[in-house]
Amino acid sequence: MGFEPPQRLVRALGRTYGRTAAAEWLDRLPELLPGALEQAGLTAERVVAPGGRSSLVVLVPGAALKLAPPAARPDLERDALAHWNGWGTVKLLGEAGEGGLLLERLHPEVSLRSLPEAKALLEAADTIRKLWVAPPAGHGFETVAARTERQAGLMASYQADADAGTLVTAALTARAELLAGTGTGTGTTAGADTGSGPGSDETFLLHGAFRQGKVLAGDRSPWLAVGPEPLVGERAYDLARLVRDRVEDLVAASAGASTARRRVNKLADSLEVDRERLRGWTLFRAVESATRALTAGLRADAELLLEFAGWL
Repeated sequence: MGFEPPQRLVRALGRTYGRTAAAEWLDRLPELLPGALEQAGLTAERVVAPGGRSSLVVLVPGAALKLAPPAARPDLERDALAHWNGWGTVKLLGEAGEGGLLLERLHPEVSLRSLPEAKALLEAADTIRKLWVAPPAGHGFETVAARTERQAGLMASYQADADAGTLVTAALTARAELLAGTGTGTGTTAGADTGSGPGSDETFLLHGAFRQGKVLAGDRSPWLAVGPEPLVGERAYDLARLVRDRVEDLVAASAGASTARRRVNKLADSLEVDRERLRGWTLFRAVESATRALTAGLRADAELLLEFAGWL
């Protein structure tokens, strides 16, 4: 099959894994894709475009084939999807080739972002609630503490930045307090078998990259989550990325700041997550994304995220 990988994927892989590593994997795609298709006994219909930012998705009869570079850890996505077994997520049908996952076919052109905002958030909350289960025994998923420790290392280099420095320091402080179990409010937590403290000791299986665009329309269920970057830890961390969905609209709105704060409270209350812990992880994740955008030279994106973070 001759094809050109979607440009969004090419750009995103270069920013995430470096141009050299990204180019090496992209150069191998013309052999990886036919090999995966042959192994699964399938024929390609079309490449999903613009597609995702970490993998190539090809529609095949009755299913979808997803190929991702080793750095994206498709093995961990496989393990998480197998554990969820279609409960709130796309169903794993099997493996194909190197780093290839054969998945239930959804409707990639229809995500929660196609719905009005209020309805989208309601459906997103219902979906993510299903994913928060105890992780499998002997799992290899990293923890929230380990993932954010790696991220904090890059963030620290921006503490002297004239524009981002104050918020970077605030975000790093928030992380330290959250992991220490301090700086929380009086919200409740759920799941006696998976942690019952202020949140820092929860050990749920988390999606890791949950947002409206990661929930697609399906036939088996109206909405199903895709593209996890799984880890284990507290639910507030997993919910934090959803809080800033449609950040461009929030920043453009005259009441954006108050809307963002209400969104924190509404999502926290509807999912029984501590408000202050959700606010703290939302701050950390927004600033972390801003520093990655700065590193990639995407200053406009970083400015949006920093303005949002400043409201919290």
